Amino acid sequence: MSAPVDIPVRADAAAPPVGIAVLPALDGSVPSTAAAAAAAGPAARAARRLRSVPPGLVLAWLVIAVVIAWALVPWLFTAQDPVSGVPAEKLQGPSLAHLFGTDAIGRDLFTRVVYGAVHSLSGAFVAVTVGLAGGTLLGVLAGSIGGVVDAVVMRLVDVLLAIPGLLLALSIIILLGFGTVNAAIAVGVGSIAAFARVSRSEVVRVRQADFVEAAFGSGGRLSAVLVRHVLPNSLTAVIGLAALQFGAAILAISTLGFLGYGAPPPTPEWGLLIAEGRNYVATSWWLTVLPGLVVVAVVLSANRISQSLGRTR
Repeated sequence: MSAPVDIPVRADAAAPPVGIAVLPALDGSVPSTAAAAAAAGPAARAARRLRSVPPGLVLAWLVIAVVIAWALVPWLFTAQDPVSGVPAEKLQGPSLAHLFGTDAIGRDLFTRVVYGAVHSLSGAFVAVTVGLAGGTLLGVLAGSIGGVVDAVVMRLVDVLLAIPGLLLALSIIILLGFGTVNAAIAVGVGSIAAFARVSRSEVVRVRQADFVEAAFGSGGRLSAVLVRHVLPNSLTAVIGLAALQFGAAILAISTLGFLGYGAPPPTPEWGLLIAEGRNYVATSWWLTVLPGLVVVAVVLSANRISQSLGRTR
C-alpha cells in the first residue's frame, strides 16, 4: 500500500465566490468557507425574517414610533408655541411654514398636534393599564378557581358587555369629573370585560395542558403553578388585545374630548382639536381633516400591530 502523498496548497489561493456551494470532502470534513457560512446562519435567517415582514406592518410600527417620539420630545419636531399664536396668521392653509396650517387665532396646527400626542397617548396608556390589570385579574381568578367564582365573575362581565362603552364612560366621567385622566379611567373600566373574557379563556385552555397537570401532580401549589406555567403561556392573546385596545382607547378618548368631556381648552388634545375646527369645515378644512387623519393613522397602525401579535400565537 502506497504512502499518502501531500499535495501543496498555495497560500494565495482564491476562496470560492460567494453564492457557490462548497461540497464536503470525501472523508466528511467541511471546508472552512462552508463552516463560516454555517456560522453566519442565524444572521442570514434574521435578514430573511426581516425581508419577510409585510410593508404594512413596517409602516404601522413607523407611525407608532413617530407618535411616541412626538409625545416624548415634541420640541425636536417643532419650535413654535402650541398655546399662543399670531393673530395676523390666522386660518392659513397648509404650507412649508405651517405644515398643517393655522387655526382661528393663528396657532400652528402641526405644533398643537405634536404636543397633543402626549395627552392622547398617556390617556390611552392609562386606559389600557386599567383594563389589562382589572380584566386579567378577574379572568385569571375565574379561569383558575372555577365553580361559583367563575359563574359570578362572568355574569358581572356579561353585565359590563351589555352596557354600551361610550355610555359607561360618560357615566363614570360624570362621577369622577372632566379631564384626560378621568376619561382614560372611564375608557379603561369599559375595557375590563373584554380583557376578562380573553384571559379567562386562555387560562382555561392552558390549565388543561399536560405540563400543567404534571405540575399539579408533583405537588405544586395553585399560586406557584399559575405564576410559573399558566400566566406565561396565556398572555400572548392578552397582549394582542392590549395593542388593539390601545388604538380603541385613543379613538374613545378623542371622542370624549370632541364631546367636551376631556381636557379643557387650550390643551392641544386631539379630540379637542377636531372639535375646535368643526365650525370652520366649509372654509378651513385642514382644522378637522388633518388632526382626524392623524388619529385614524394611529388607530389603524395599532390594529395592524395587534393582528401581527395575534398571528404569532
